[in-house]
Parts: sequence; structure tokens; C-alpha cells
Amino acid sequence: MEPNMRFGIVERQSFPQRVLHWTELLDPTNLILSIIQEAWKRSLATVHPDSSRLIPVAFRPAALLPFSMPLLFVSLVTTKTLKSMLLPQVSFYTYLTAFNMFNGNATYSRRRTESIMLGAGVIASSTFFGLVPRLRQVKSALLRRSLPALLVAHISGVNLVASRSLETIRGIEVMDKDGNVIGYSRKAGTKAVRETAASRVLLFGTSAFIPELFSLFIKQYKNLLPFPWTFWALKMSCTIFVMSLMVPVSFSIYPQIGQIQRGQLEEEIQSATEDTELFYNRGV
Repeated sequence: MEPNMRFGIVERQSFPQRVLHWTELLDPTNLILSIIQEAWKRSLATVHPDSSRLIPVAFRPAALLPFSMPLLFVSLVTTKTLKSMLLPQVSFYTYLTAFNMFNGNATYSRRRTESIMLGAGVIASSTFFGLVPRLRQVKSALLRRSLPALLVAHISGVNLVASRSLETIRGIEVMDKDGNVIGYSRKAGTKAVRETAASRVLLFGTSAFIPELFSLFIKQYKNLLPFPWTFWALKMSCTIFVMSLMVPVSFSIYPQIGQIQRGQLEEEIQSATEDTELFYNRGV
């Protein structure tokens, strides 16, 4: 059994333990410096639990905050022209789609061209649905500020479901507590995608909505700010703070190595084992 899978099955950490665990692994300095001392923790931070291959540096869990936070911030800036809105939206959803695909379950068979075509379609559709509602004129200041955040929350969840849709179609590996593969389950794949999508909605919805509310409050005192750029610096600081808290929390809502009862699985898997509880890689 791959060591990262064994860790998830054996440890069964509580939510607070998972938050502390992810807080250590998500330190962005781990991308360039070997701060984590234990070899198994370095493995958890850099190695995919299904394939045992190194995850590309830009798409490791610790890279999500430094890469996606500025993209999220820029994508939420209100602009007047379609051209100025397009690049930030494309950039944000391109990174998000790639991150989802690199950190999803890798136990099912897929061709490289298939992944590229799927990713391109997901990026195009996410960008389209992120742009079109923002082109409409909204009179309410509160709705005008909250609409982009609500869109980001919704589309980030749909983006994950779409980019990892093959897991629900072809099924993912489920195994017993000893790591023996029992079979491939579409129901386990659906559960893995649904749980991870919920965590993305929480992450990006909160990370976008709270800074927007904060900016509404700051604008009331804009005349007291010493420099014109102070407003944007404060909003950026708020975004960094909120997202720094939400990344480990969202990753910890559900265990990375998920559990599912045998009775919830397909009949052929139920008949292949007597274990009442089976395991699968939910992904990040």
C-alpha cells in the first residue's frame, strides 16, 4: 500500500488534528525549502497517494494559496470592459482546473488527450459563466459587491465536479483496511467529488465574500485613508488573511482518505468482501 494511503487509513485524525496537520503541510515555504523534517510528511506534501508520483510544484497543496489568492483577488476587481475581465477569469479558472485534476483520484484509466480536452472544456465553461452575469448592470451596492463572490463560490464547486467527472463515470479504487483493492466504485467516486466540491465552495466563497464586505466597510471611511492605494492594500491583506485560514480548514472538513460503508457500494463490490468499511482516496 502506498505510504500516504496507509497513513490516512491508520491515523483517522479528528477535524482539529487534520487542521493542524494541514497547517504544517501547507506552509508555502515548503515549495522551495525542506522545512518539514519527517520524510513521511514530505511525502504527504509532495507525492500523490494513488500514483506515488511527485505532484508538479505549482499544483501541490502548499501552492494553492500563493498561486490562487492573487488570481482570485484580481478576478474580483470590478472593471468596465469585457477585455479587462477576460484574462483574470481565464487565469483563475485555468489554475483551479489544473489543480483539481492533478490532486484528484488517479486510480482510473484516462488518456492524456482526454484529460486535455476535458480541462479545456471546463476552463471555457467556467470562464463563460463567471463573466456573463457580471456584464449585467446591478443597482444595489450590496448585491453588486456580493454577486462576484457568490459566483466564485458556485463556479468553483461546479468546476471541481466537471474537472473530476470521470471519477463518477468510471469509478475509483476502493480498498480494505489492509490496502487490498476490492474494485472500482462509481458511488465512491461520486462521494469523493461531492465532498471535495463542497470544500471548494466553502474555501473560495468565504475567501471572496468576507473581503468584499470588508471593502464596503472601508469605503465608508475612504476619505480618511492616507493614500489612494491604501484601500487596495487593506483589501488584499484581508483576502490573504481569510484565505490563509480557510485553506487548511477546507482541506480538513473531510479526511483525504475517505471511508464508505460496504452497503453503500455496488453489489459486485459488496459480494467481493466481508469488511463493513472500505476506503478510497478523496483527493484534495
